[in-house]
Amino acid sequence: MASDVEANAAAEASEEKNWRRKGKHDKEKPWDEDPTIDRWTVEKFDPSWNEGGLLEVSSFSTLFPQYREKYLQDAWPIVKGALKEFGVSCELNLVEGSMTVSTTRKTRDPYIILKARDLIKLLSRSVPAPQAIKVLNDEMNCDIIKIGSIIRNKERFVKRRERLLGPNLSTLKAIEILTGCYILVQGNTVAAMGTFKGLKQVRRVVEDCIKNIKHPVYHIKELLIKRELAKNPALATESWDRFLPNFKKKNVKQKKPNTKEKKQYTPFPPPQQPSKIDLELESGEYFMSDKKKSAKKWQDKLDKQSEKSEEKKRKREAAFVPPKENTQSTKTTGDNNGIADIAKSLKKKAKKLRNSEAQENVKIESYVASNEESHSKKKHKSSSM
Repeated sequence: MASDVEANAAAEASEEKNWRRKGKHDKEKPWDEDPTIDRWTVEKFDPSWNEGGLLEVSSFSTLFPQYREKYLQDAWPIVKGALKEFGVSCELNLVEGSMTVSTTRKTRDPYIILKARDLIKLLSRSVPAPQAIKVLNDEMNCDIIKIGSIIRNKERFVKRRERLLGPNLSTLKAIEILTGCYILVQGNTVAAMGTFKGLKQVRRVVEDCIKNIKHPVYHIKELLIKRELAKNPALATESWDRFLPNFKKKNVKQKKPNTKEKKQYTPFPPPQQPSKIDLELESGEYFMSDKKKSAKKWQDKLDKQSEKSEEKKRKREAAFVPPKENTQSTKTTGDNNGIADIAKSLKKKAKKLRNSEAQENVKIESYVASNEESHSKKKHKSSSM
C-alpha cells in the first residue's frame, strides 16, 4: 500500500513539474499555417484601438546648434502642424537652445512619441523639415550614425568623409538610389532615413568607409549585383557568395616608427656620480686659495677664447685657399692610350679606302681609253672603204 501511495505522489509531482515548464502555452494554433496572413506587414494604427488615451505624460528633448536657430524658427509652424495631427505637443526653447516633444490627452498611438523624438533629432542634425516630417510615417525609420569618434586623426577623418561623398556627391547619390534611403552627412554624424533593411546597408557602408575597411565603390558594386540577383526567383534559396566579387585589401607599407632599444634590466642602481667637492679634491683645487682659484678660472677663460678665435681665423682663411688641381689618374692615361689606338686604326682604314678608290679610277680610265681607240679604228676602216 505504501509503495502505491508513493508512486501516486511521484506521478502528481511530475505532472505539476510538466505544467510549470517554460513554454507550456506554445501550442500550435490554427492560424499559424494560414498562407493568406502576411506577418511582416505593419498595420496602420487605428485610434479605436486605444480610445482611453495614455495614462502618463512622456516627453523627450534635444539640443540644437546655434546656426540652426533661424531655420527652426521659420520651419517650426510646419513641424507643429504635423505633430498636432497625432496629438503630440512640441516646444522650441531659444534661450536654452532645445526642442521638446510630449504626449497629450489627445494622443492615442503610444509609439508616436518615439517617432517625434526621432523627428527633433533629425532637425537638430540639419535635415530639412519637410524631409524630417516623413519619419512620422510607419514605413519610415531613421538612424543617426556617429562617425566622429571612430578615427582620431582629423586629416584622415576629413579625407574619408569626402570619400563617402564622392566627386559632386556622386557616390552618396548612388548609395541613396541602391539602398532607398535619404542620407545627409553633417559634421561628425550621418543621418539616414528609410526602411530597416536600407538603414542596415547604409550603416555598414559608412562604418567600413570611415574605418578604411572597404571603399564605398566596392559596396555599390555589391549592391548592384544583389539587386540583379533578387530579380531571379530561382536564386531566392541559394547562397549568392559565388556571384559577389572578393576585393582583396592592398596593404601599403608604412614607415616603421623609430623605437629606442631597451636597455637590459638590472636590479642594481647606477653608481653615484662624484660631487663638485669630490672633483675639486681629486684635482687639488679644494686646498687652493681664493686668489689662485680666480686666477685659474681667468686663465681657463682666456684659453677657451684663444681656441675659439683660432678656429674662426681658420674658417675665414679656408675661403681663400685655392682648390687642388686634379692630377691625371691612371684611368685617364689608359683612356688616352685607347683613343690613340682607335685613331691609328681609323687612319689605316682611310688609307686603304683611298688606295682602292685610286685603283678603281685607273681601271675606269684605261677602259675609257681602250673604247676610244676601238671607235677611231672603226671610223678609219669605214672611210677607207
